[in-house]
Order: sequence, then structure tokens, then C-alpha cells
Amino acid sequence: MRAVQPSRLELSTNRLTDLKTPATINHMVDNLPAQNQQLDRVFHALADPTRRSLLRRLATGSVLVKELAEPLDISKQAVSKHLHVLEDASLVVRVAEGRTTRVTLRPDTLKQVEDWVEFYRSFWTDGMEALADIVDGKESEQESAE
Repeated sequence: MRAVQPSRLELSTNRLTDLKTPATINHMVDNLPAQNQQLDRVFHALADPTRRSLLRRLATGSVLVKELAEPLDISKQAVSKHLHVLEDASLVVRVAEGRTTRVTLRPDTLKQVEDWVEFYRSFWTDGMEALADIVDGKESEQESAE
């Protein structure tokens, strides 16, 4: 007699609702300070080329959502989803004006990114200068050997 095996769907659903299995939580990741979480949201928002193009367009001034969507080859709903991500990262503000919505860039949030980059700039600048010194040293050794 053959045993009846549960379907794959039943197995996956059972695992999702099984409360007996303890959850593994990484407190190092889940309990980041609020400032780090905000910076993570900003970098996540900036990671997408469509969202970067929206921000570039908003750098010229506030724009209606329908005007933002016109040059893009995506639906207004997709633009709205991208704007939601940008809004969640505090990069833009949406203000309803009757039946339309105006979007405005919040450049103060980009200041956080600038501060983060500036902190690490010395690391890569010093590293590139050290590399240049090594390369210059090897070139001068080769010239003296000839």
C-alpha cells in the first residue's frame, strides 16, 4: 500500500503557518537606528533608474504626476508606485490639488547621502593616492633600470 504524499502547495502553506517553529531574528539588522533605516530607504529609492529620472525631473521644480508620467514609457500606476517609494524615503512630497497631485523634491534628504559619501570620501581618496604613489614608484624604478 502506497502512502499518500501531501502536495507541494500544502507543504509550503503548512510551513508558512507553522507557529511551532521558532523564528530566527537577526537583531543586528532589525534593530538599526532610525537614521540608518532612513538612509537605507534613500539608497533603495536611488537604486532604480526610473526613480532617479523622476528625481532629476523634479530638480527643476514641482510637477504634476501626469506630467511626470508623460515622458516615461510606463503606466501612471507604475509612476505612482515609484513615487510612493520616493515618498517613503522622504525624497519627495505629494500634495493633492483638487483632482490632481503635485510632486515636489525634498533636497534636504539628499543632504544625508552627501554627508555619508563625504565621510567615506577620504578613504577612497587616500587609497587612490597611495595607489598612484605605488605606480609612480614602479615607473621611476623602471626608468632608472633602463
